[in-house]
Amino acid sequence: MDGRDGMRAADADREAVAERLRAALGEGRLDLHEYDERVQNAYAARTYADLDALLVDLPPVAPAERSAVVPASLPAEPPSVVGGHHPVAGGVTARWLAEVWLPYLQVIGIVVAVWGVTSMLSGELLYFWPAWVAGPWGAVLAVRTVTGLAGGEPRRRAIERERRRERKRLKRERRRELRAGEPDERDDPSPAS
Repeated sequence: MDGRDGMRAADADREAVAERLRAALGEGRLDLHEYDERVQNAYAARTYADLDALLVDLPPVAPAERSAVVPASLPAEPPSVVGGHHPVAGGVTARWLAEVWLPYLQVIGIVVAVWGVTSMLSGELLYFWPAWVAGPWGAVLAVRTVTGLAGGEPRRRAIERERRRERKRLKRERRRELRAGEPDERDDPSPAS
């Protein structure tokens, strides 16, 4: 067994550990921060000992339980990790940036349009007051963008979103299983007393 701990792990081994960590997240055994940290460590692991350390406090998953909890329809990778690497300004970061900046851009567009219409109706260019809306709000958003990107907020948001999606999917599956297990009253031939 000691020889195995020092052996180098393969990508398939890292995938299996990441899959188990996803199941533990769905079961509520890990919180989002610990899950993210462990998945990153799983993909960075070199040996079996490194991988085993990530699962030491989690119970094993039985094969029958595994098929019910972790169906084949799950994505191969969580949104935080794609092929062992974090996404490069791709979908996750772009979506987060849109969530942060889109309301600002919409409001500034409306405010500038109001300024433009009032300037046109008055027949002269009025004082550009939309700068008082755009400037401070834009500065706050710029700071938030820099700190958010530096702190990995887009990835955390994507993991949270995926976690909520997975919980909803598991709830729907459980409801379907419960409904499938309940006898239908119309099928019962005995009359009600």
